[in-house]
Formats: sequence, structure tokens, C-alpha cells
Amino acid sequence: MPNPVHDPSADAVPATRPARFAWGVNEVSGAFGDLGTFLPHIIGAITVVGMDPTGIFVTFGLFYALSGIFYAMLMAVQPMKAASAAVLIQPMDPGSVAGAGLAIGAFSLLLGISGLIGRIVRALPMTVAAGLQLGLGLSLAGLGVHLAESTPWLGLMRFRRLPVALLAVVGGGAFRVITGLSPPLPPLTVGLHLPPLVWPNWAQLRNGLENAVLPQIPLTLTNAIIVTAAVSRDLFPLKAERVTERNLSLTTGLGNLLAAPFGGYLMCHGAGGITGHVRFGAGTGTAPVVIGIVFLLIGLLLGKGGYHVLRTIPDAVLGGLLVFSGIDLAISSKPARYEGCELFLVMLMAAIGVAVNPAVAFAVGLPLAYGIRLGWVRF
Repeated sequence: MPNPVHDPSADAVPATRPARFAWGVNEVSGAFGDLGTFLPHIIGAITVVGMDPTGIFVTFGLFYALSGIFYAMLMAVQPMKAASAAVLIQPMDPGSVAGAGLAIGAFSLLLGISGLIGRIVRALPMTVAAGLQLGLGLSLAGLGVHLAESTPWLGLMRFRRLPVALLAVVGGGAFRVITGLSPPLPPLTVGLHLPPLVWPNWAQLRNGLENAVLPQIPLTLTNAIIVTAAVSRDLFPLKAERVTERNLSLTTGLGNLLAAPFGGYLMCHGAGGITGHVRFGAGTGTAPVVIGIVFLLIGLLLGKGGYHVLRTIPDAVLGGLLVFSGIDLAISSKPARYEGCELFLVMLMAAIGVAVNPAVAFAVGLPLAYGIRLGWVRF
């Protein structure tokens, strides 16, 4: 049997292959596009729960940078929202947060290793993911309006050709410090600050599991895994081959398992974060690497002082980031592609997601979606 002839052109990289990493001011600006989601949760964890900022910044930074490198494209890392709300409301301490991180990390890792996440995705109607995505986008935009009301930042952030996220974050923080609108910065100690070791006892592990992990599981399955994969494929169809539901489950699990013992916060990927980065200029894996390095350096070099530096960023800036990333996420759900019963279901789930939370929207929408698919439900 003759040997096949080797065609050298087959080894060439296609001319149309999109860049996975690129450097430019827009990539740096887009790297800060999801601070509106990150900071409010982190500020609450530090001030209410008493978590050490060093552990949060270092672990978040590592997870962000490594996510950008592994997926070789734009990828977001966010605090887990439902779990974060529980952490701030329930009587929890850093040990309980670490216990929650270990529990949700183990759950996500096993979900990916077993392949169960793939079965869940294959069984999930597209209308369910669309409804959750639309509701999440509207919720983010609404929160942003609340933070940014009666300020000029929203108008300024309309200009896509400017690195508005970078200008707003740096300029807004500097303006507040110079004008005295923010509290005076305490003396900053520049040096090597290492994250603390936090290992939960059984009571703290149970507390974290019951109060933070159980409410978070539906949101992790939907927004952090299923919707994130869908948005990534929609925005970057030629680069998202690694952004599978299985990989998102695996990286979420590993990230939390490794971060929890070092004072890390509950972390996941997120569709809203991706659209936030894109909205403010990012388009490659450079953005998550950049913001990851920034967080890592803040934690290692400034420690607790990094928290005070980030507190100078005005709420109006964070609100502006949320408004436009939320609007873009809602638009990318493409509700116009549905009609009749399916369109009604998408709108119903979005409304429930905004009025209550995504977990309830999922519980209501899933059986209705199957009823519509089987012809048992008609509106």
C-alpha cells in the first residue's frame, strides 16, 4: 500500500483563524468590564464575614489568569451570586465559606468527571437556557441602574471606540480620592502578603453546605455552565471548542477546591461576565490573563490595602459596567427566534428570574418546556 503524499499546506494555520491572544488598550480596558459583578460581592464578604482580602484577590487572580490560558479565549470568573447572598445573610464565618467552597468544588468536579453534566445539557430545552439568560441580563442591568442612577457615567460608557472601562475605573477612583469624596486611604504596606490557611471543621462544612451550596447549585448548572457555554459558542464560534459544559464544570470544581483552603471566595464562570468583557473592548484570552495578574499582584503586594484601593471606585462606575453588560447579555439570548408557546415560556422565565431568582425560574420553566415539547401544554 503506497504511503500517502504529505501536503505541507495542511500544516499551515488558516489565514482566517482568529487570534486567541492579542495585546492592545481595548483588551486591557475590557479586562475591567466585569468589576461591577466582582466588587459588591467581595466588599460584602470582607466587611460582613471578615474574610481576608489577600486570599480572595490571590485565588481570584490565579483562577482568572489560568482560565484565560486554559480556554485560550475570553473567559469570565465571578463570585457565586446565590451563595454570596446566603453568605452575607446567614451567620457565616471564613471557615464556613471555605467549607462551602470545598463542597461546591467537589460537586462540580464530580459532575464533570462523571459526564452527568453532559446528560443534563442534552436533556435541557433551548428555551430554558434562553429564558434564564434573558432574565439574568435584565437583572444585571437593573442592578446597574440602581448603582448608577443620577450620574453621568452611563452616557460616557456608550462609546465603544474608547477604553471606557479603563478610563472610568482609574479616573473615577482617582477623582474620588483627589476630591475627598472617598475615605482617606490608610497607609499601604507594599511587600509580600501571603493568603491565610483556612480549614473548616465539620460544623462549618455543614453550615456552608446547607446555607450556601444548596441554593447555588441550580444557578451554577444554568448560568455558570450551560448559559456560559452557549454564549461563548455564540460570540466566538471559531475559538470556543474548549468551552464545553464538561470543561466548565471541571474548572469550576478545581478552582474552588484549590482556593477554599487559602481563604478564597466562592467562584464560577459566568455568561454576564463574558458579555461585560466584550462590551468594553475585550475579545481574546488576554483580558482574563490581565485582570487575573492585576488581582494577583494586588493581593500579593498590597494585601488588605488592595481592598481599600478598590473601594475608591465609585458605585456609579460599577453600575455603568453592569448596565451595558446586562443589556448585551439579554440581547444575546435572541428571544425573537422563538414564537408562540416557546416565546411565552422564555418571557415567563425571564420575568420570574428578575422578580424572584433564576433557581425558581428554572424550577417553573423546565416542566413547562417539556410539556410544550410533548404537546401537553399550549397557550
